[in-house]
Amino acid sequence: MDFLNTLDGIVGKVGAFAWGPPMLILLVGTGFWLTFALRGLQFRKLGHALYLALIKRKEDSDQPGDITHFQALMTALSATVGTGNIAGVATAIAVGGPGALFWMWITGLVGMATKYAEAVLAVKYRVVDENGEMSGGPMYYISKGLKMPWLGTIFAIFASVAAFGIGNMVQSNSVADAVEATYRIPTAVTGIILMVATAAVILGGIKKIGKVTGFLVPIMIVFYMLGAGYIILTHLSEVPAALIFIVKQAFNPTAAVGGFAGASIMLAIRMGVARGVFSNESGLGSAPIAAAAAQTKTPITQALVSMTQTFIDTIIVCTMTGLVLILTGVWSSGATGAELTTIAFAAGMPGGAHVVTIGIILFAYSTMLGWCYYGEKSIEYLFGVKSILPYRIVFICLIGVGAVAKLSLVWNISDTLNGLMAIPNLIGLLLLTPVVVSETKKYFDNKNDN
Repeated sequence: MDFLNTLDGIVGKVGAFAWGPPMLILLVGTGFWLTFALRGLQFRKLGHALYLALIKRKEDSDQPGDITHFQALMTALSATVGTGNIAGVATAIAVGGPGALFWMWITGLVGMATKYAEAVLAVKYRVVDENGEMSGGPMYYISKGLKMPWLGTIFAIFASVAAFGIGNMVQSNSVADAVEATYRIPTAVTGIILMVATAAVILGGIKKIGKVTGFLVPIMIVFYMLGAGYIILTHLSEVPAALIFIVKQAFNPTAAVGGFAGASIMLAIRMGVARGVFSNESGLGSAPIAAAAAQTKTPITQALVSMTQTFIDTIIVCTMTGLVLILTGVWSSGATGAELTTIAFAAGMPGGAHVVTIGIILFAYSTMLGWCYYGEKSIEYLFGVKSILPYRIVFICLIGVGAVAKLSLVWNISDTLNGLMAIPNLIGLLLLTPVVVSETKKYFDNKNDN
């Protein structure tokens, strides 16, 4: 026990660095730099990107790749639209005040440029593996683009291990706890059901994952948005004042009220940026692994689709959660995390607590699907395609462990590794910015000529 406590303390210190101010500044700073280098492309081309993602969904379906643009987007969204959108937003506002939501918006807006750049490089440097499937992501563009395979290996190690925690045991634990609290179903039963449901999908590989996430993710996002939308519409006259309140609180110290202890401007910034990055994962290097599997003839079309992931996750879903917390007035109750969001939904609509519980179940399940793919592609980079099946089996077994275990150490380790993934990825993005800019210019020059 002393050893575990000591290890937990060491991991906690490393985690404090991994998610500390320098890392958050680097993550957001990279987003600002790419926004400048790409001349605000995420704003200029957002309409076209949403059109490609949601309307013209079968473009390039005859091109090399394993899944469609839409399925790649949904696979990436399956991993990012998760408990961070429910618990993360609530934690940011409960600790940093309503102004934290404004800084989440800033993080999301510049993070769209980061997500775009990640996808450009992922598709450009992807390879076809021994199974005839596409493999790509930071480990490949770092290795092939920067000629630094050792740094790509470091990323792959971090990602393959982090997937067991943040993309697996932490998720099954969240579902098991929520189901037990709401429906009195034992955690072990939930764990077994999750294991079977996950195995049925991930053993079929990326094509099966793409089909399931392409069906499930839109449903779960719309379901959650309908619940949040109902509450927002019943308080519609208060929305303009709430938005003004959020912006004002971002630049003014938030006074103590109710169970809220008050927050400085710096705390609002820190919580907004940290939870924003944690929610949309821009810069961490996970989403480009899914982008690399897309059927596309040019990196740019998939990159445009990929950047809408951050827009949907942070600007839409996180904003709706934040508005529910503020409009119902419970943000200052002293509660935090998923508990605070549950209180807000329960106060805002009949059966609101069930919306949050079902949302947690769907969000966490889809996160496991997406992160298993991230992990298996990372382990494939390290040990080849023969390592994929054993990795999937271990991943499935750990879902059951996570459902019944106490996870403070697992959470700290996975949280730390999740943050450390960003270091090699950001190095790759910054040094390969000229490649991103060149590919973008070439695509749009040719498009204008045609």
